[in-house]
Amino acid sequence: MNRKEFRDLASPTAAREAIDSLALEGGIERVSLEEARGRVLVARLDAELDVPGFDRATLDGYALRARDTFGADEADPARLELVGEVHAGEEPDVTLKEGQAVEISTGAVMPDGADAMVPVERTDASSGDKEVLVRTSVAPGDNVMFAGADVAAGERALGSGTQITPRDIGLLSALGIDEVPVRAKPRVGIVSTGDELVRPGDDLESERGEIYDVNSYTIAAGVEDAGGEAVLYPHAGDEQDEMEEILRTAADECDLVLSSGSTSASAVDVIYRVIEEQGELLLHGVSVKPGKPMLIGRLDDSAYVGLPGYPVSAMMVFRTFVAPAIREAAGVPEPASATVTGRLARQERYEEGRHRLMPVGLVTDGDGDGEMLVYPVDKGSGATTSLADADGVVEVGPETDYLEAGEPVTVTLFSPDVRPPTLFGVGEDDPTLSRVLDGLERPRYLSVGSRPGLRRLREGVPDVAVAAGPLERDIDAVDLGGWEREWGLVVRPGNPDEIEGLADLIDRDLRFVNRTTDSGLRSSLGAAIADLAEERGTERHDLVDAIDGFDLGLRAHESPARKVIAGDADAGLGLRETADRLDLGFVPVGEQPVRVLANPDRTEKEGVRELEDALEGAVPVQR
Repeated sequence: MNRKEFRDLASPTAAREAIDSLALEGGIERVSLEEARGRVLVARLDAELDVPGFDRATLDGYALRARDTFGADEADPARLELVGEVHAGEEPDVTLKEGQAVEISTGAVMPDGADAMVPVERTDASSGDKEVLVRTSVAPGDNVMFAGADVAAGERALGSGTQITPRDIGLLSALGIDEVPVRAKPRVGIVSTGDELVRPGDDLESERGEIYDVNSYTIAAGVEDAGGEAVLYPHAGDEQDEMEEILRTAADECDLVLSSGSTSASAVDVIYRVIEEQGELLLHGVSVKPGKPMLIGRLDDSAYVGLPGYPVSAMMVFRTFVAPAIREAAGVPEPASATVTGRLARQERYEEGRHRLMPVGLVTDGDGDGEMLVYPVDKGSGATTSLADADGVVEVGPETDYLEAGEPVTVTLFSPDVRPPTLFGVGEDDPTLSRVLDGLERPRYLSVGSRPGLRRLREGVPDVAVAAGPLERDIDAVDLGGWEREWGLVVRPGNPDEIEGLADLIDRDLRFVNRTTDSGLRSSLGAAIADLAEERGTERHDLVDAIDGFDLGLRAHESPARKVIAGDADAGLGLRETADRLDLGFVPVGEQPVRVLANPDRTEKEGVRELEDALEGAVPVQR
């Protein structure tokens, strides 16, 4: 009887290379949100609307004009006329005037004319509920979540390569997205071979040497866990025609065919001849224990891997060689432990005396054995992105009110396959940056604004910070490069108000929408107004006070433009690129530099090097 001998065993590296040479990708498909959990995005998804889509109260209390409360305190409250009430889910039917207030519920739409609200516990009713006494002063924006404060229209929501989690589905739902483009799961056909195998649940004749089929179900579970779609086929006996028919059917219907058993050198293991005669044999036999009799090849247009028959060997080979290839094809990251220990990147105070579940993100301070850093991710309980940007939770007991920077903490991961991003960046929201990030593998970027981004870089948390506009002071960082962007006023198409520059905002009755003080655009605007004030021989604050809407800023670069589109403003602070993309008019004011600054201790980190290379290839880098 002829037997196939394993004379020259391939190395594990050669086995991996052989599997990597096989095409397992299943293509692209669109799935509904109900089917999206665990799937991998193939394209970046940007927000097409603001979340929330309206300015809303964050507490029960009274909506009012902040200026009507200036100077109010417990001893000398502001007395306001109560002119109505607004509940959640209702459209306000009142416009506030000077000296008026409206009772408002948590989550309700702020009425026109109101720019702040005061919590009910800081007020008292008066004159038979016709007036309210406000015993504190508030500033514009206090206790109000503005439209787009959670997610702003035009902002990068989820990037290509994101494995969609329940948290991400919450974000997509909030954005009104009901269908997403994802990688198709690799279809993996599973064929167990051998005359001795019996399906679980069927009668077993032990006297004939029959055993229950363990591999079909354990391998199918492993395929699903790795991100593939498992397809079980009938048992194939040791007769060549029967085995060939089942294998060819599986090859026609699947991207990868896995068989278990019949890959040893026994003369009855005819599967070797099936692949050699009907397909292409790449490798047979690997110097690994357990799992030596592994077979790798192609059968028609499908990839093929033959696993050993013993369950332990089959699963070890699958886990070591096949599962990573399925994950790669499906875009699913390698699994990690359910908990990790890291060092808190910055101090965290908490004084409410309650048990805390703190959403956190993870970043390494280098490659390989780099230390794990843990940083809090918290935009408030109403912000969807607090969880979308987090990797896990740190539990803090009620007796703890202060965590020191550098303190060791244990993170419970949201899922065992969570990995830190290859690059963690913070700073300015910019469309050019979004395109650069598209070319990187698993970056994470938080659009917190230039000033907070630089502050976090000084604290040593992110790998890079992106800052726009002139830097107010020197910072210990490595300049990876940057670009220029044209900024100015975004106006209605055709510029019907004939706005020519900043002077029109000061001298005319125009409604303006600004960016937040954390934005680099806001800093450049302030500098331009200061120059204009010097030209006119007046003070900067006098010009600022003359601009209707200067003090209320929105967070993302497209937010002011969206206000112009909605008719809520005549002009908004923005970029020419934003105006062009949204078919709006644009009044140029100046050019602004955007710099990408790296933590000097992380310049050798692979993700930072990849970013630097991407910058050189995507934009005309300026140093």
